[in-house]
Amino acid sequence: MTAGGTPTTAVPTAGSASGDREVRRSTRNGLVGLAGAAVNGLLGFLLTVVIVHGLGPAGSGAMFTAIGVVAIMGVLCCAGADTALVWMLPRRTPGPDGDAARLLTVALAPTLLLALVVAATGIACAGMLALVFFDAGTADGDNLLRLAFGSLPVVVAMTVLLAAVRAVRPVAALVAVQYVLVPAARPALVLAALAAGAGAAVAFAGWLTPVALAVLAGVALLLRPLGLTAGARLRPIREDWRRLWGFALPRAASATIDASSMWLTVLLTAALADQSEAGLIGAVGRYALAGLLIMQGLRVAVAPQLSRLLGQGRTAEAVAVYRRTTSVIIALSWPGYLLLAFFAPGFLRLFGAEFTTGATAMVILAGAMMVNSGTGIVQTLLLMSGSSGQHLLAAATGLLLNVGLAVALIPAYGALGAAVAWTAGIVAENLLATLAARRVVGAALVTRTVLVTAGIAGTGTAVLAGAVVAVAGRGVIGLALTLGAMALLAAVPLLHPWIRRQARAAAPALLGRGPL
Repeated sequence: MTAGGTPTTAVPTAGSASGDREVRRSTRNGLVGLAGAAVNGLLGFLLTVVIVHGLGPAGSGAMFTAIGVVAIMGVLCCAGADTALVWMLPRRTPGPDGDAARLLTVALAPTLLLALVVAATGIACAGMLALVFFDAGTADGDNLLRLAFGSLPVVVAMTVLLAAVRAVRPVAALVAVQYVLVPAARPALVLAALAAGAGAAVAFAGWLTPVALAVLAGVALLLRPLGLTAGARLRPIREDWRRLWGFALPRAASATIDASSMWLTVLLTAALADQSEAGLIGAVGRYALAGLLIMQGLRVAVAPQLSRLLGQGRTAEAVAVYRRTTSVIIALSWPGYLLLAFFAPGFLRLFGAEFTTGATAMVILAGAMMVNSGTGIVQTLLLMSGSSGQHLLAAATGLLLNVGLAVALIPAYGALGAAVAWTAGIVAENLLATLAARRVVGAALVTRTVLVTAGIAGTGTAVLAGAVVAVAGRGVIGLALTLGAMALLAAVPLLHPWIRRQARAAAPALLGRGPL
């Protein structure tokens, strides 16, 4: 198939065989990433249920605000070094005689120093900041902010170390820590705190505790591949600093913007409206971001591969990996977002009746996330090509739209205004990033296969959900009927012998037991 999607005659060549191997490798890694994303999504939903049921709209809004501080300030203190490691380490030689280990010093030393400075400043200013972000009379406001800022050095260490793990270890290692260990421990610890009668501050401390475990796991996972126990050199040269931070600094701003997409919205809502509205947009945002875990899982799996391919000048193979990954993201996430739109009241009812007022906000955000997932891992493609500056331009444009509209809309419309502002920022950022990536790789990113996948996933789900809504409504009953029908429709094709044979034939290669 040509770049524009026109079918051509397949001719077996060394290049096409190599491209097939890369696509299969990305598929196999993607399966691991998807499994991790599924576990992470379920555990994240469980955590949200524990928080909103245990603390209510106002209390959950306070805790979501503290989590937002950690999310935004943690990424800001990382300063793009985590993404820079994912970009650079696959291009370096690992082991005791290689030049990869010394990048850890370049990435960790400045980020930890910055985190310590920000932590000390934030703790000192916690009382003043609490007046801005929390309702008057919130007992735990000061303590929540002190915990949030005090945790920053550990959060930064975890983020940078796990980025290195992502680059030098099989994707399963990262999935085990970041997608299973941390999200599994959090709801258990938060639930234990709430069951003991503790307030938001102690529950938030439980949310933070698994970060320290992840730091220890990250160190253990890096010892062997980087040769840290075999005398690998950790003292960097001047070129290491120039290369890593030349990439990282433009990424620092865009990474902060990316991480703040939801949490900035929560903080703005808390400051411009109240904690109940912040809790509402936090709950809605939890659902909206759940579908992106699919994309996140695949991004984690293929980012080092894209960096290697683009670094070797194998652009066509990188684009093939992007197209395949994007098709999978659309096929798996668009049905979910359409269900969120059709059955928003039913989904929110699971958090409590008081959260169903956010149904319209959820419909708006579901549409925004379909645009986001529809562009696939375009931002990863852009970053792994080394174009962090162009990514920053797209992210900054989205941020300006988000903040500008939020200031105008949130005071009057609360969570609904926040959803509209967030949507505008998401759409603008993804469209600009897609145009930039198209220019960088010099090939069409959207092919007929991608469009057909989108058409089938979108139309099929919309028709089924619309029919159920007409009969059973948009509540929990309608949602359950639709999910049951979708599960049945997905299982029926497996009854056909030809489909089962094809699945058995593909499984060995995808699971790593066949030729690559």
